[in-house]
Amino acid sequence: MKGKADAVLRLADPLAGMLNAETVDLAMKHRLPTMLRSRLDVEAGGLMSYFPDPRDYYRQAASHVDKILKGAKPGDLPIEQPTRLELVINLKTAKALGLTIPSSLLGRADEVIQ
Repeated sequence: MKGKADAVLRLADPLAGMLNAETVDLAMKHRLPTMLRSRLDVEAGGLMSYFPDPRDYYRQAASHVDKILKGAKPGDLPIEQPTRLELVINLKTAKALGLTIPSSLLGRADEVIQ
């Protein structure tokens, strides 16, 4: 094989979201670190995620729904970016892959799974 992957980066995708366990299992089988899309993926054995906090999505959506129900035109509402990103690291997975996560990165994590 000419080119071999060194890691897996899986972005938000509805189809890929249905394959959480399969993605993690396959990556671990091939000893590939994974950067996945959510805390749940990391809890399932992925190495880390750095994505918007889904609770912020729901708050922003609720705010928009409230404005629309009060008469605002959806096209007049501003487009909003997520304001908070969440870094979650799974140390158990790092250890299984033989990786050492720098303490500077661990210190920035919102959650470290032991």
